[in-house]
Amino acid sequence: MINRAGANLPLFHLETVPETAEHRMQKKIGVILLNLGGPEELSDVEPFLYNLFSDRDIIRLGPALLQKPLARLLARKRAPKSKKAYAQIGGGSPLNHITCQQAQSLQDALQAEGDFTVVTAMRYWQPRAAAAFKLLEGISELIALPLYPHYSSATTGSSLSDLKAAMAASAMNFHLHEILSWQAHPAYISCLSEHIRQGLGRFAHGEAQIVYSAHSLPASLIEQGDPYLSHLLETIKAVEAQTGKPGLLCFQSRSGPVRWLSPSTPETIRKLAASGCKNILMIPISFVSDHVETLYEINILYQQMARALGMRLEASESLNTAPAFISCLKDLVMKKVAEINRVCSVPQTRKEKGQGGRGPR
Repeated sequence: MINRAGANLPLFHLETVPETAEHRMQKKIGVILLNLGGPEELSDVEPFLYNLFSDRDIIRLGPALLQKPLARLLARKRAPKSKKAYAQIGGGSPLNHITCQQAQSLQDALQAEGDFTVVTAMRYWQPRAAAAFKLLEGISELIALPLYPHYSSATTGSSLSDLKAAMAASAMNFHLHEILSWQAHPAYISCLSEHIRQGLGRFAHGEAQIVYSAHSLPASLIEQGDPYLSHLLETIKAVEAQTGKPGLLCFQSRSGPVRWLSPSTPETIRKLAASGCKNILMIPISFVSDHVETLYEINILYQQMARALGMRLEASESLNTAPAFISCLKDLVMKKVAEINRVCSVPQTRKEKGQGGRGPR
């Protein structure tokens, strides 16, 4: 007999334990929304950047032993510029607040489906996973739902690794179920398509060049097999099938001394201006919530750049707490619950003395 951690267990008397559908739905199920996090006031900016640059899943700053010292230097260097950006959007990122709103809306949507508790955990700011666990007393099954539609080791992978490390350091006894990506979920595609239609409606005759702006990644990650770029292209293909409108993909938010995905968003704006383009509708393709990349980079920096080049640039609205987007999140959770129930419906064996350890599935 093998427990979930893979250790050999002695064979005692085995008892078959069938589990009814009614019993399964009475389980307490936790849902943890994972996101990047962001500084909530200007004094948070430098420590937030330090946390970000310390993560080797995002950027490798020399040998591992030099990562944190170099991260501190880089954070100190970048903080003044970043503070100016945050100062222009109210003095901090709204990401944590929006994610909490998403969690509450999702919990409300799940209320009729069973006993759910929805919490949030941020990778580089508060609340971290360990704090979120304190709100999950009595939970047996935990569904991790990263708010990154497109898988990357630098986003979803890093957040899940951080979550598992926090679980290992805690006394919590969850079965962990991971939702790794949802780049082609029909409800997500429909949300994006509808926001594009609404955005095009702000232009005369709906005429504008669609530009999908995604968060950039070090090119080396893609070359090593990270699926982020292919997931982005899958989303765009599905959206274009609904809207009938072709678009261009580019990348924003480069933040370190490495080779990044290209073309960059500023390069794309300049190229469109040179081609005679007059209107741009920019879609924040890899961002589901407003934060500095949408509110400052797109809505201020890139708008100003386009205006100086004789163009009009508008951005489609972020998904945030749009009811259709919350329905998408609910569907992702309920599909995972169905998977859990299918696993539980297979007769399980239980030792007369002791139980196998719990861990990620």
